[in-house]
Amino acid sequence: MGKAGLYFHIPFCKNKCPYCDFYSVKYCESAARDYCVLIENEIKKYEGEFDTVYFGGGTPSIIPPELTCGILENARAHFDIDKNSEITVECNPREELKNSFEIYRNSSINRLSIGMQSAVDKERFALGRVAGKAEVERTVRLAKEAGFDNISLDLMLGTPHQSLSSLDETFDFIDAMNVQHISAYMLKIEEGTKFAEMQDRLPLPDEDEVSEMYLKTIGVLGELGFEQYEISNFSKPGYQSRHNNKYWLLDDYLGIGKSAHSFWHSRRFYYNENMEIIDDGAGGDRDEKIMLGLRLTRGIDKSLVSKPYGHLIKAGLLTESENNLSLTPKGMLVSNAVINELI
Repeated sequence: MGKAGLYFHIPFCKNKCPYCDFYSVKYCESAARDYCVLIENEIKKYEGEFDTVYFGGGTPSIIPPELTCGILENARAHFDIDKNSEITVECNPREELKNSFEIYRNSSINRLSIGMQSAVDKERFALGRVAGKAEVERTVRLAKEAGFDNISLDLMLGTPHQSLSSLDETFDFIDAMNVQHISAYMLKIEEGTKFAEMQDRLPLPDEDEVSEMYLKTIGVLGELGFEQYEISNFSKPGYQSRHNNKYWLLDDYLGIGKSAHSFWHSRRFYYNENMEIIDDGAGGDRDEKIMLGLRLTRGIDKSLVSKPYGHLIKAGLLTESENNLSLTPKGMLVSNAVINELI
């Protein structure tokens, strides 16, 4: 097995987005500094070799860049981190990031994931995002000026006010930005979120239109040079997320921070909101290999599946090669149901 992935959860946000159910707290610089000390102390509890590092959140870019780079330097001092590692920071285009990007690059951070969601301001604002299309464009420009050549944009599908035709504006924007990666997620209303409270009043597209949006996204991004490699992820050749691939390929990854999850030496565990480690049992069995492997367009080895699946092929949900099974775009829309029939 190759080197592992290292994840740091930075839980701070300026405001809670109405659709988000990830663990986050309101940003306070003193609290962020204290939290980073906690992270650095946790680092000392592990040993490992890594070739990807990912700062997720929350909004990692909201904390002073020196804190992010401090965590990274502590990790480098304690772990064996490959000099050619992919190192990602998630960024919110609302922040003033010119100085941060320069400091990131000086610390060999080489990949940015920017929260675009939509290039249509009305749709962004409905998602609780304060920055508009112009701010997203400026953030991408500043990132390129700082020397970043591996930039991902988040895209959300099925959001309030979104339509098949309004998606074209977002696709035109993606094309103009000339980025290397797109993560495209369909909106899911999660319990406990603001959207869950107001679900009946949200101007959402219907289920059939959201399905069409997803299939259109696959088609248009393909025309723009992005290869789909996972249900929700698309990249220019050579720019797949090396870190995220570890999750789906069941490679080892170590997550440090509140709500961070790990798959480490065949065990799953996570930190709760009090930074206590909670054991989550063994991982990596056949069912997990099917469930996670089918998220990838490369699919899974047919030998993993013992149940009949011919009816899923006839329904256009699975495609079969000599050794592999993989989901079709239509199958990706109902992936949970397909996977349930195979495990």
